[in-house]
Amino acid sequence: MSQALQGFGLGLRTEHYADFLETKPAVDWLEVLSENYLVPGGKPLAMLDAIRRDFPVVMHGVSLSIGSSDVLDLGHLRGLKALAQRIEPAWISDHLCWTGVDHHNLHDLLPMPYTEAALDHLVARVQQVQEFLGRRLLLENVSSYVSFAADEMSEWEFIAQLARRADCELLLDVNNVYVSSRNHGFDAHAFIDAMPRDRVRQIHLAGHEDHGTHVIDTHDHPVCEAVWALYAYTVQRLGVVPTMIERDDHIPALSELLVELDHARAVQAAALAARAAPDEPAGPPQGPRSGPFRALG
Repeated sequence: MSQALQGFGLGLRTEHYADFLETKPAVDWLEVLSENYLVPGGKPLAMLDAIRRDFPVVMHGVSLSIGSSDVLDLGHLRGLKALAQRIEPAWISDHLCWTGVDHHNLHDLLPMPYTEAALDHLVARVQQVQEFLGRRLLLENVSSYVSFAADEMSEWEFIAQLARRADCELLLDVNNVYVSSRNHGFDAHAFIDAMPRDRVRQIHLAGHEDHGTHVIDTHDHPVCEAVWALYAYTVQRLGVVPTMIERDDHIPALSELLVELDHARAVQAAALAARAAPDEPAGPPQGPRSGPFRALG
């Protein structure tokens, strides 16, 4: 399994470098965007080295393209391995998706078809990556807006099977579950219920844009009440899992994120208390509404 790491974290952003160096805020760990630190030398890497002395870190990437039909980028893997040797993260994660084809990066996290053939393809590639890195990989569920006509199983069945067959671990993005459930009209509880407890190593919480008929994953808003409720349900189902707030745009002052992180602590504590008192039913998160999106075929 991955190294032990507990508590509540934040994504490390350049706007907050000075805060983490000077004030040592009450954050248990930090998630760093791997691609920001793959260039040898420079100020970002020097800042990371300094911050790393006071805060445990995990690495999170966006460019592995584990689901692509292209061969794996060994140069990228070498960079990840070298960075991991330098900063000693508790784990390395990326997204369960593809980001390009024919060596063209589309700069988007594109969903997989949920088929046996795609599962076989992914299992082999995940095992190759894990062997190269010498550690288990965490894969994150992405938000999606279309589905494939060829799908043979649900997304949650696909993810659970992949984790077991590839012997990898999972980064469960609760916001992404909610966004996809709204867009596709499935029950977000069913997704959470299907997650193997022994494989979920980290949780993401984030914000999105709600357009009524559809939801766009933006990571530029505070966590909404429906996602907080789904997080509470997740804690009741999975127990204590290291959790972080992810903000990628409209970055607020660190003090605002610390308030939101304290709310995550309170939600977890209340959910654990409810879990210990099964006679008190927990309120379910807001139910999904069907979206207008079509299947790809």
